[in-house]
Amino acid sequence: MSPLPELPAEFHSALASLRDARHRSELTLAEVPAPARLAPFGVAIGAEVRLEGEEMATGRFILLHDPHGSELWGGKFRIVTYIRAELESDIGNDALLGNVAWAWLVEALESQGAQYSNAGGTATRILSESYGALAARPDSIDLELRASWTPEGTSMTSQLEAWANIVCTFAGLPPVPDGVTLLSPRRRKS
Repeated sequence: MSPLPELPAEFHSALASLRDARHRSELTLAEVPAPARLAPFGVAIGAEVRLEGEEMATGRFILLHDPHGSELWGGKFRIVTYIRAELESDIGNDALLGNVAWAWLVEALESQGAQYSNAGGTATRILSESYGALAARPDSIDLELRASWTPEGTSMTSQLEAWANIVCTFAGLPPVPDGVTLLSPRRRKS
């Protein structure tokens, strides 16, 4: 077995900055295996928003690093993300939903002051209809956002914070201004 390569200083700095990122309490983050073939170095973080036991949104944040840089990326780092949430049909059927999902990404990055370039992505609505033995399942509409961008610098704190905010937006959570803490909703007794 060959020894593990030593982490480049820039990647080590980026990893340390990810640990400094803050996020809402409704969001759970955990390191997951990073894809090995996309770059010499990478880290991946999985996210999940659950409310009262129900999954509201999931996602993955992947930070890639190539010490030699990539012409395609326009830099030494690349962030690749995926977010998915099930929507109510009145929202999921909106023809402008893809534009809205992309706007959420851009606005979140800008509001966190996350500097970036070369952004691209797709927003996809998925209608699931069940038949036969599964006919009792209600129809569902999922929204998926797959995006990537080149972050500037080695601090990834604002990048991860912006992405965490987008996952919460997909989950339908209202934005929280700085310095404000939301109280947990009370459960009504039946």
